[in-house]
Amino acid sequence: MKKTGALILVTTGAVLLSACGSTGLFNRNRPDEFAVQRQSPLVVPPDFSLSPPKQGEPRPADDNLQQKTLDALFGGPQARSDIERTTLGMAGTADAGIRSSVGDPGTYTVAKGQVTRAILAAPEGDGRDAQTSIGG
Repeated sequence: MKKTGALILVTTGAVLLSACGSTGLFNRNRPDEFAVQRQSPLVVPPDFSLSPPKQGEPRPADDNLQQKTLDALFGGPQARSDIERTTLGMAGTADAGIRSSVGDPGTYTVAKGQVTRAILAAPEGDGRDAQTSIGG
């Protein structure tokens, strides 16, 4: 029994050591990390003829680009669906200075911490057997 264990140990050691060599049981074809190809440099095309902008003139694509961006973000002038109109009607109009008051340090905000997470993670039901506990 001792000889069998020793033979298995020696065989396992020999197999593991053979993996360290370049030839043997675990010979793999690997890419050569030093064989790196150089890319050709970028070349400016010979017919590249742009004139620099004149001082004080508006950029040629500014108006068009800005309008395209607004149309992409807010939908442009196409008709709105019934659901979208209903939702916008229920939301109402925003105050003119809403962005200023939201960033104001005196604006009251609700800390959405552990209690809110516990409420959202509560199992669904009719609430008859619901219990809450606020722990610190």
